[in-house]
Amino acid sequence: MKCYIYYDKENKQCNKKDCRYWLESKENGNCCIVVAKKGNKTLEDIGKLYNITRMRVCQIEKKIIAKIKERVHETLS
Repeated sequence: MKCYIYYDKENKQCNKKDCRYWLESKENGNCCIVVAKKGNKTLEDIGKLYNITRMRVCQIEKKIIAKIKERVHETLS
């Protein structure tokens, strides 16, 4: 069983700070996978989780979308 499934199912807090999914958010079990499974989030919600502004989240989102488009274009060419 994946750890995030266990912590979500048992409603426990993860303390594995070296885990790639660890996120300091006690109400979400300290796990970004658990947060994602709870449904859609606004840019502001995501910013609060990572302690950054919603505008910074938007900038990161735009860069990621551009990289995905570039890779898709390279693959299809």
